[in-house]
Formats: sequence, C-alpha cells, structure tokens
Amino acid sequence: MRLKDKVAVITGGARGIGEAYVRRYVQEGAKVVFGDLLDKEGAALAKTLGGNARYVRCDVTKAADVDALMDDAVTAFGGLDVCIANAGVVDSGSIMDVSEKTFDHVMAVNVKGPHLTCRAAAKRMIAAKKGGVIINISSTVAVLGEVGEGCYPLSKGAVTALTRTLAVELADHNIRVVAIGPGGTRTGMMADALPGTPRGKRIAMRTPLRRMAEPEEMAGVAVFLASSDASYITGQTIYVDGGRLVLNMIMPDKG
Repeated sequence: MRLKDKVAVITGGARGIGEAYVRRYVQEGAKVVFGDLLDKEGAALAKTLGGNARYVRCDVTKAADVDALMDDAVTAFGGLDVCIANAGVVDSGSIMDVSEKTFDHVMAVNVKGPHLTCRAAAKRMIAAKKGGVIINISSTVAVLGEVGEGCYPLSKGAVTALTRTLAVELADHNIRVVAIGPGGTRTGMMADALPGTPRGKRIAMRTPLRRMAEPEEMAGVAVFLASSDASYITGQTIYVDGGRLVLNMIMPDKG
C-alpha cells in the first residue's frame, strides 16, 4: 500500500500500459480517476476496480476535457497527488513520408496532450500547497535513432524536454516531475512482436534481457516514482528497457 490515500489522475488508462498503471495504483491504495476515449473499456475497468476508480471520457488535446478530468478527481476524492500523462498514439513508416495530417495528430496527442495534462495537474497541486508528482511517458526511441517509427520518436523527445523544463519550474512548489521511458512492452500494439516472430526476434537481439517488458513492470516503476522512496528524483527519465540503451551491438547467438 505504498500509495495509500493518494489521489491520482491517469490519462490513456483504459487499456495497455495505462490500464496496468490504473490497476496497480488501486492495488497500492490510491484513488484513481482515469481518462480515455475508449468508453466501453474504461467503464468496464472502473466497474471491475470498484469505488476507488472512476472513468471520465477525456480527449487530451482539448484543455476543457483535461481540466474536467482533474476537477473530477478533486471533487470525487478531495485532491490530486499524482498525475500520469500516459495517453499517446504511435506512428510508423519513414519520417520522410509522414503526412502533414499524421504529423499534426501525433504531435497533438503526444506533445500537446502531456503539456495540457501537466499544466492542469500542476495548477491544482500548486493551489493545494501540498506538492505532488507528475509522471510523463517518454520512450527509448526519444534517444535512439530508429527506422520505421515515423514522427513518434520526435514527439517522445519533446516529452523528455517537457519533463526537464517542468521539473525546474515546479521544484519550488514541491512538485516532482519525472518520466518513464519504456522499451518494447507486450501490449495489443505489439501483437506482431511475440516470441518467435520476425519482430520479436529483432527485439530479443537488441535487448540484453532478450524479451519485451510486461505492462506490470512499467506499473511497478510508476509506483516507485510516485512514492516517498523517490522523493529526491526529479527531472529524470527512467528507461525501463531491459538494457537496450546500454547495448552497442546485438546480443550473441545463444547457440
């Protein structure tokens, strides 16, 4: 119960890694309001978790929606201690071929969304004068050159910069701002990367632990970063990547 009596807001919480954050936070004693555009999945998850979880429809590219999400947490549970800006979309193909429409959409969700989310959360934390923790979601591709990811790496690089900037700006309000940089993680979006598949083999070759992460492994880090055990960590991105960033080659054949 490392987050007992904490109130958290999580965007993009209806499925995937976001769902793992929601479930783990409730298990750890937090009261959670989570937003998404997947109403069916969101409502079902909230029902499963009971009175300590609430689902609110939220488009993170709209300031009014984000403000309403934060206000729901304050009204329903009496405050706001932790915010995870998790909502995001992926891209694929060459960055040379990204259409203007796709570029605008990815940047709106992955950059504007976290900015609006962080800002709305911080304003309520500042008003309450109790401090707090904001967790952004970056990626290993924010620092690695990657082929076939479109403009997704660009958007995640911006999230890393946002994290650093806000960490400095909000420090005097006792608000810590950190980020998680996941490596390949077993979600629906990675269904073509199961062990034995061509993509799965490529991930194993470039990852010292030779596998993808489970969503629950990201959730464990999110609990740590929100807890008092991380009280002197701010401005950092914690890469949960199975060692990928420290590998300067591919893993040798086990045979």
